[in-house]
Amino acid sequence: MESKKATTYKYNVKDSASRIDEILNANDNDYEDNENNIPSRGQLTYKNGYYVNVTALFIDIVGSSKLTDGHRRPTLAKMYRAFLSECVAIMNSWEMCKEININGDCVWGVFETPYKSNVDDVISVAAQLSSMIKILNYKLKKKKYNTISVGIGIDDGLALMVKAGYSGSGINDVVWMGDVVNTACHLANKAGRQGRKEIIVTKKVYDYLNDKHKELFSRFTDDEDILRYEGNIVRTAMENWYKENCK
Repeated sequence: MESKKATTYKYNVKDSASRIDEILNANDNDYEDNENNIPSRGQLTYKNGYYVNVTALFIDIVGSSKLTDGHRRPTLAKMYRAFLSECVAIMNSWEMCKEININGDCVWGVFETPYKSNVDDVISVAAQLSSMIKILNYKLKKKKYNTISVGIGIDDGLALMVKAGYSGSGINDVVWMGDVVNTACHLANKAGRQGRKEIIVTKKVYDYLNDKHKELFSRFTDDEDILRYEGNIVRTAMENWYKENCK
């Protein structure tokens, strides 16, 4: 969310109560079904919203709080910046990625996936991210920094896209609401931990994949008795570069 203040004003409780009423009394019909096409940010107002089918991918650092034990803050800042920079670079290189967000040590993207084959492409994004982490860890080792591990979660489904913030303040952002976002985040927090593999996807995502990608995943039942699929997947071209240049 944009946090830089564009204007300064005196808070007024009466105005606040009026704004709350205006928001809560908005017409439910202003929330449209946009199916498989993610609208531009310019189409969003403080009163409308769009339901869209998307694929969400989350990646976060496993045990990031422990990194503070052995590194000074400037070192940690460089480690986080390198991780965040390249996660964003990979996601941003795909035209199907329509939104990228950074929350602490987590980067997540919203992908426009109107066809099943597009979900396969999101798996390719995850593979790129995994290969990038190997390159990053090689460079961290050279600097005598701790290496990192990550968890990646992916889900597909319906999300509500809305604009949130304070009208006129310049402080606003697009908010994505729905199980698809929450589940992908939850899976990322489980992946790469307690024996789980680096990438975890829902059954819906798995069912959309081609046979080649399906072979890269194995099924398991999580602690909530829900069927999931996990895998350690890398991008072949990046792996070849790693072998040649990270010796």
